[in-house]
Amino acid sequence: MTERNDERTPTAAADAVPDQELAQDEGAGTDRLPADDEKGPLRRCIASGTVGPKEGMIRFVIGPDGEVVPDLEERLPGRGLWVTADRDALAKAMGKSVFAKAARRAVKVPPDLAERLERLLERRCLHALGLARRAGHVLAGYEKVREALRANQVGRAGPPPALLVEAADGSLDQRGKVTALAPSLPVIDLFESSALAAALGRDHAVHAVVARGRLAAGLAREAARLRGLKGPQGDQNAHQDSDKGWGVGDTAGRPAM
Repeated sequence: MTERNDERTPTAAADAVPDQELAQDEGAGTDRLPADDEKGPLRRCIASGTVGPKEGMIRFVIGPDGEVVPDLEERLPGRGLWVTADRDALAKAMGKSVFAKAARRAVKVPPDLAERLERLLERRCLHALGLARRAGHVLAGYEKVREALRANQVGRAGPPPALLVEAADGSLDQRGKVTALAPSLPVIDLFESSALAAALGRDHAVHAVVARGRLAAGLAREAARLRGLKGPQGDQNAHQDSDKGWGVGDTAGRPAM
């Protein structure tokens, strides 16, 4: 299934250039990527000038009407304008004509761009979770998840767990008993139980475990980008920076998303 990134999807950009070209923000820094790297996994954030893996960034293009459009699937035509998946970076990009300078043309930045982007990423995360469930890569339920963590496999002779998904409004006591069985596993706790239940095709869902594999990696990326955009205000619990796993770590030192 192909998800529409936005209600206003551009068909072509008038000033289209190769997708791999990095947009340069005036004054964002003088160091440049070698030409070969511009075709690889690195991109430059137009807000900070920082060069990093594109997995941690969000691509934008300019639509035919001059509006800034998120391109979460990274397939839309036109020059890619990359912004780090971070609340402050996006806020900076939305102000001070950063998008216009990078695009080298007049652009329109929707005032609700941040909120729109969060909604798109939320849908992508829940859709990815649903895909993993239909592929048989997810177990849900308190006892089933605990059993999978103890056995270090999802299902009979299945792959080991890669992610824990915990409802933000779930019992902290039960959540603690689950995460204590696998303290090094990344935890996604961005959604309430009703949203998880809908994605997993259940009446109720608080705990789920996702098996290692391509689907888990895709979900992890989307969740990490969403966590970055939500920022501290979007956390249900107090979180601290951590270099373990995907995302950021909570007060117990566990990776979380």
